[in-house]
Amino acid sequence: MTDVVIIDSGGANLASLRFALARLGASAEVSVDADRIRRGTHVLLPGVGAAHDAMARLRQHGLEKLLPTLRQPVLGICLGMQLLFESSEEAAAGMDFTRTLGILPGRVARMQASPTRPVPHMGWNQLEPLRADPLFDGIEAGSYVYFVHSYAAPVTAETLATSDYEGRFCAAVRRGNFRGVQFHPERSAGVGARLLANFISLPE
Repeated sequence: MTDVVIIDSGGANLASLRFALARLGASAEVSVDADRIRRGTHVLLPGVGAAHDAMARLRQHGLEKLLPTLRQPVLGICLGMQLLFESSEEAAAGMDFTRTLGILPGRVARMQASPTRPVPHMGWNQLEPLRADPLFDGIEAGSYVYFVHSYAAPVTAETLATSDYEGRFCAAVRRGNFRGVQFHPERSAGVGARLLANFISLPE
């Protein structure tokens, strides 16, 4: 039986993520309890806000040590995906970077603005897959999804899909049981619903 746990990262998108899962027939519990998270069959790490604040919250509950040890499917969303990397340029005053979970290699960097591409990158943009993964079953290349972010992860060997905004950035990533998407599936209409359905259908 699928047992979905959403890590309470303090973001404002927790309710909309729960509603999106409920529309798929999946109930999800929001928790910061390490034992509860460990027991879940599928774990979601959403995030809205600053990397250093989110990491402080995870450390407060001992989750920065727990998360890299999980063996069930884990999906980071938006900031939650960025936290899977080693570090982020989004840092507290006086700091050069924020050390993140270190599950994936690489540093998240601030996106470069231009007269035609303001930052944050906000709105619908297309996905370009680089390799197949069950997370994207039934989702066509060029599908539109909804982004809201000012920082982006680099394109690496673990990247599943990219998007372009004054240059390519990592839109989806996977290493083992850990996956991440930079966009918000709970705000990405039918494509997002299909991705969430694919995630909760992944074998434990």
